[in-house]
Amino acid sequence: MQKILVIDVGGTRIKLLATGQETPRKFDSGRQITAHDMVEHVKEAVKDWEYDVVSIGYPGPVRQNSPLEEPVNLGPGWVGYDFAGHLGKPTRVMNDAAMQALGSYEGGRMLFLGLGTGMGSAMIVDDVIVPMELAHLPYRKNTFEDYVGVHGLEEHGKKKWLEIVNDVVTRLKVALCAEYVVLGGGNSKLLDVLPPDVHRGDNRNAFLGGYRMWDDAQAKPATPVGRPA
Repeated sequence: MQKILVIDVGGTRIKLLATGQETPRKFDSGRQITAHDMVEHVKEAVKDWEYDVVSIGYPGPVRQNSPLEEPVNLGPGWVGYDFAGHLGKPTRVMNDAAMQALGSYEGGRMLFLGLGTGMGSAMIVDDVIVPMELAHLPYRKNTFEDYVGVHGLEEHGKKKWLEIVNDVVTRLKVALCAEYVVLGGGNSKLLDVLPPDVHRGDNRNAFLGGYRMWDDAQAKPATPVGRPA
């Protein structure tokens, strides 16, 4: 079985894990880090790990293994970057929320919302991944992301932020006819009480999703899970 390196790109940190490894490695990201910077940091951080292929969870829309837009919370140079060429391994790129959703999926119609620096979103409907960009849709006086992302937490405080998150989750669950919602991202741990049919995801599921991205390349029958719609 091939060994997979998973790169989970976040607005604050970039986390790494590979097949056979127990402890993720990470380094800071931020608005100055470019795609090339990221790749060079990754190669240095995992130079003692063995891996055959790479999965990347990218914080923005992705099509055909390539970012469609530059990230909001990172530096430039991501659109059109040759990740496979610079990493020296076959590479698949997926929206980061879709990757974590893939690792969290347990069947049916699932809505995934990532509460981190911004707000990631994806659905999986009967084993088919539907990447979504709900973060910048209008909500109240701004957008969903402005209220439930880290900016909203800092501006409104934890108590008000929790009320807003519950409202947003309930609205989106109903609007998208989701059977259940999984909340991921670093700030999901701040929710002490969850609405009905809402579950807190494990952030390590992003790595599981990265592994599942290569299911069709393993020596077993391919499944629809892992194939973006």
